[in-house]
Amino acid sequence: MAAPRGVRPGTRHAAQPARRVRERVRRAAAAGGRRGVRGPGPQGGHGGARRLHRDVDAGAAAGRAGQRVPQAAHLPADRARPERHRGRGAQAAAPRPPAAVVGGRRPGDRPVTGSYRTVPAGPSHSVLRSLLGAWALSACSPEETTYVEAHLTECDACAEEALRLRDAVGFLHTEHSLDLDPQLRSRVLADCLARRPARTPVPDWARAYDAEAARLDALVRDIGDGEWHAPVRLRWFEEERPVARRTTVAGVIGHLMVVDGLVGVALGLDDPLSPAAPLAPQRRTERFWGAAPVPPTRGVHAPWREQHHTLIRRVSFASDGVEGVPVSYGDFELPLCDAMVDRAFECWIHGTDIAEAVAYPYAAPGGTYRREMIDLTARRLPGALAQRRRQGLAGPPGELVAAGAPGRSLHLEVEGAGGGDWFIPLDSPAAVGSADRVVAQLALEDVEFCQLVAGRLEPDEAAAGRRGDRAAARDVLYAAAGLSRM
Repeated sequence: MAAPRGVRPGTRHAAQPARRVRERVRRAAAAGGRRGVRGPGPQGGHGGARRLHRDVDAGAAAGRAGQRVPQAAHLPADRARPERHRGRGAQAAAPRPPAAVVGGRRPGDRPVTGSYRTVPAGPSHSVLRSLLGAWALSACSPEETTYVEAHLTECDACAEEALRLRDAVGFLHTEHSLDLDPQLRSRVLADCLARRPARTPVPDWARAYDAEAARLDALVRDIGDGEWHAPVRLRWFEEERPVARRTTVAGVIGHLMVVDGLVGVALGLDDPLSPAAPLAPQRRTERFWGAAPVPPTRGVHAPWREQHHTLIRRVSFASDGVEGVPVSYGDFELPLCDAMVDRAFECWIHGTDIAEAVAYPYAAPGGTYRREMIDLTARRLPGALAQRRRQGLAGPPGELVAAGAPGRSLHLEVEGAGGGDWFIPLDSPAAVGSADRVVAQLALEDVEFCQLVAGRLEPDEAAAGRRGDRAAARDVLYAAAGLSRM
């Protein structure tokens, strides 16, 4: 850097630009330690920090113990370390000064003010310069950071390069997730079908299952072999208490496969278990887990994926009216169109369980699919309330009306992209919900309501706004949680 006009090089005025650079470096280092950089590395950086030569850590430890530090392997034993790159305060490891040096300092050297940290002699200039990128990303170890920052107070060229790299780190940040939008697949297919309609389209009521199964397939296809054995905790709600069951990622996919098989049986496909297998989802799953000679591995992925494709092909080529075919779950039945929405809901919920087990982000479905899932739940709530009354878990009906007549109702207001308004009859499944007969109101966010129905959230923990008959609101919350299962 050229000195200003009228200023002789080597004077106090000529050193001002370099001092300003070093001051900026110290401020950047302090800010970097507070700010950090996002990433999977141990210091917040991207990847792991490059380690120094083994003698660096050994030298630091030996210097603290007062031992003699052997010469670094990357420097010739007969050549002294350059004076301008030696750490301050490292006289114990430095060679004896020649006769021309008076008081341990050459003529013209800047005095040591004591404002910098004292560190033992470190690695060479080339090694420290190679660590500047890791330092800018806050990816250096504490020992490396000490050596680099001490070196930056001595070397103007490295200080300027460190500032440029630290400024460039800001361009590596992103304010948005790098994962694909969960609605991207649907938008691409919709655009393609708008240009050329499908010869055999997927029915509207099966699209949610097709999309959610495809998302789950993309998640498990990319995880490693070891992650298939990651522990997963399945949760649901029975009567008045939460229940949990531990399994693995492979066990969850096996559970989905055998329960999806109920839909295949209703369509005339072979049962993935056996013709005499039970219909209750939990009993089917326990039989599958118990029959395997070894715990399930990623080998369960291919049969589940093929079954998903087979189900979609079968409903797409089926004749009109197939959406009303009953699908038995043992204790209850659903028409095929509702069973497909139910399977989409299970794919999303268990996909979230798997993503949490392998530490991977997993977004909620699109608003259209969430609304289909919430609508199915709202239509099942009157029957769930009647079941709780038969078990003595809910109060008696307040007013009996004729079938098809409007009765006392609860206004279920669900907010969010998948939300809407539903009126739930409180006293009889045969009654009709009516806005004119509302005695209570519940307001929840759509994803939170789905977590409640899935058993991932207890009724008393739900952030639900309540108005009117609080007993009726409580009964509906517990009935919604009671719809959950393994």
